[in-house]
Amino acid sequence: MSHPATHPVEEHEQLATPLKGRDFLSVRDLAADELHQLFQKALAMKAAPLKFSTALRGQTLAMVFEKPSLRTRVSFDVGIAQLGGHAIDLSPEISLGKRESLHDVAKNLERMVQAIMVRTYAHEGLERLAEYAAIPVINGLTDFSHPCQALADYLTMLEVKGSLRGLRLAYVGDGNNVAHSLLFGAALLGVDVRVASPRGYEPAGEVVAWVEDHAGLSGASCRITESAEEAVRGADVVYTDVWASMGQEAEAAARKRIFAPYQVNARLFGLAQPDAVFMHCLPAHRGDEVTDEVIDSPRSVVFQQAENRLHAQKALMFSLMR
Repeated sequence: MSHPATHPVEEHEQLATPLKGRDFLSVRDLAADELHQLFQKALAMKAAPLKFSTALRGQTLAMVFEKPSLRTRVSFDVGIAQLGGHAIDLSPEISLGKRESLHDVAKNLERMVQAIMVRTYAHEGLERLAEYAAIPVINGLTDFSHPCQALADYLTMLEVKGSLRGLRLAYVGDGNNVAHSLLFGAALLGVDVRVASPRGYEPAGEVVAWVEDHAGLSGASCRITESAEEAVRGADVVYTDVWASMGQEAEAAARKRIFAPYQVNARLFGLAQPDAVFMHCLPAHRGDEVTDEVIDSPRSVVFQQAENRLHAQKALMFSLMR
């Protein structure tokens, strides 16, 4: 009796995923177990990249950049190449919703590529593109949310600290898109997060409300304060970002005065745990939100964090596209 030929199962074929075909517009699109699954895939890919080198063979990612990019552009382009696929950069050939409608852009791309990554301004435009497209749409950054950054951030915390539940995270500065995504992740992963921002620059109320509604399920906690010292005291991780994001250049001088008390310097960082680490999503404005002595210290993990954009996004593309 003859038997059908069998073939060795590649490592990437053993990793089933429930995320195939879904969009990734916000961290809150995922459940906690799905986040942990992504982290484990990212760690596996980081440890043995060649085992996944054909995982997305023949697949194409369309990339649209309406904001400047270093880490997002390189990590997605290199990431899909390392998975055997290909990226095509559509910038500046298209301006979403201007040269032609979002609907028509989506309907064209869904017939030619397997996923779309967009780095843009208005989150609502990204949501509309995802509504129209029958393929996964990935948020590479909007003014509201930066979920790929949060994936890399929590992956880094997991590597450095060994676990996430009960970790104390202090975010100091503007309650922006990065803060929003960190808050969503904290609520799902059981992280105790403290955000220190000047009055009027806190995270959006809808974000805080969502976090408060969901934090109890994971044992997380959330506190919004105006005191940088209160946020940092006893923290395991201290995180900051630029005071004026892309599109806010006209406010830079005013923001520099308002945020000056929120600089992460040796004095403020010294209030954290002795083994606390410093994180920043980059680019950093040295001398503003952080001093050289902190960002260049042995306890800074900003470049490990930046590298992890590559590994986290490889896991994400594998899960959504394969």
